[in-house]
Amino acid sequence: MWKIIEGSVPQMLAAGFKYTIPLAIISFFFGLILALITALVRLSKKGGFFLIIKWIFGFYVWLFRATPLLVQLFIVFFGLPYLKIKGIFPNGIKLEPFTAGVITFSLNTGAYASETIRAAISSVPQGQWEAGMSMGMSKLRTLWRIILPQAFRVALPPLSNSFISLVKDTSLAASITIMEMFAVSQQLAAENYQPLLMYSLVALIYAAFTSVLTLLQKYLEQVTGRHVNTEQN
Repeated sequence: MWKIIEGSVPQMLAAGFKYTIPLAIISFFFGLILALITALVRLSKKGGFFLIIKWIFGFYVWLFRATPLLVQLFIVFFGLPYLKIKGIFPNGIKLEPFTAGVITFSLNTGAYASETIRAAISSVPQGQWEAGMSMGMSKLRTLWRIILPQAFRVALPPLSNSFISLVKDTSLAASITIMEMFAVSQQLAAENYQPLLMYSLVALIYAAFTSVLTLLQKYLEQVTGRHVNTEQN
């Protein structure tokens, strides 16, 4: 059994550092950008034609929160090749597995994280906006220099939890042929006929990854909390 473990763990770890972690980091990065844009659009009080844009972003958030992530992966990877539009996509939209994974995870993360960021920005007192404007700052500069730093402290814990969940959700990428950790464990289980052992090992590796990320989250919360205490003093 130990020989099986010694031979399997390095392969799972290699897949984790080659696919699982990069997939999670890249998707979370683009997801956060999309989430910030979505949150700002939905918080905007502009009317007229902009209301249509707000509705589009609202529909996007609803759609990705209302449907399973696995279904979204299947639609992007297996479904889009059948989306044939004459003159634009005559042969459908065919994506590499990793690209399809990044797109899907980014869109899914953006939908959920946008609600976190929207709530965090809304939690900043209106007086902070007024203070920035009274100092001659533009609305955009006030947002960047005053509002977002305060909102970040509020959003940090839930966003960190979202990233940890994303690391675990990347196991679904095995369904679209990305050879991340879970896919490797499936392959090894088929070779050595030890599914319980293989799946237990990959579960422990996921637990180790998420434990490290949890410690990092606590450290970041302490750092941002220290700034808050300094400002209060």
